[in-house]
Amino acid sequence: MAAAKGTMRDYTIYSNELNEEITLLAYLPSTFSPFHKYSLLIAQDGKDYFMYGKMKSVIEQLMESGKIDRTIVVGIPYRDVKDRYEKYHPNGKKNSRYLRFLAHELVPFLDQTFPTYQIGKGRALIGDSLGGTVSLMAGLLYPHTFGKIAMQSPYIDEGIIAKIQQFAGPPLLQIYHSVGENETAVKTTDGNVRDFITPNRKAKEAFLQKGFLYEYHEFAGGHAWTYWQPDVPLAVERILAL
Repeated sequence: MAAAKGTMRDYTIYSNELNEEITLLAYLPSTFSPFHKYSLLIAQDGKDYFMYGKMKSVIEQLMESGKIDRTIVVGIPYRDVKDRYEKYHPNGKKNSRYLRFLAHELVPFLDQTFPTYQIGKGRALIGDSLGGTVSLMAGLLYPHTFGKIAMQSPYIDEGIIAKIQQFAGPPLLQIYHSVGENETAVKTTDGNVRDFITPNRKAKEAFLQKGFLYEYHEFAGGHAWTYWQPDVPLAVERILAL
């Protein structure tokens, strides 16, 4: 895999929606130039995607081989498991405010900070598990802001499937969706054990019936970075392909 020779930069943004400071981890690729426009890849579980997902090397390799557009990656770390649940889960008490933060506070900040395309098709969201869920919800709620979604093993329930079925603009969103074949008994942060594969397959049918620009992939494995990391290059390539 290509060496990550780009630059990591930390940024801080104050969110009025969440009433807190948010730390951002930004990766500028080795070929970065302020005279070029860049796609944005915004990662939930931001620190995890850089550490376990090997995102820097993935971006460098895909750009070097000409498979994806010039891309800046911005990771949003979570404070702790409780904070993650409250922001990412559809029933989390901060979920609606976090979604507004993404669209109304984060995007303007990033467009002001970096040379971006400033259009929905120039912004992609990626996330694993609940991070995939909140990425999808952001795309369904703000399709003109976030035009591309990659979700790995997202939490899916009937409410989310209903939102997919009710969505009025499938052509606006490009979606990459993956889940592990062995995700039949996943221990979640609320202490329950849930079947992930069945609701994800139901979501697949809903996406296909609605006519989304959509790709679905089942990998051999379970609900862990051991299995998500090998899927990251494909997910990124599909949503950022030239």
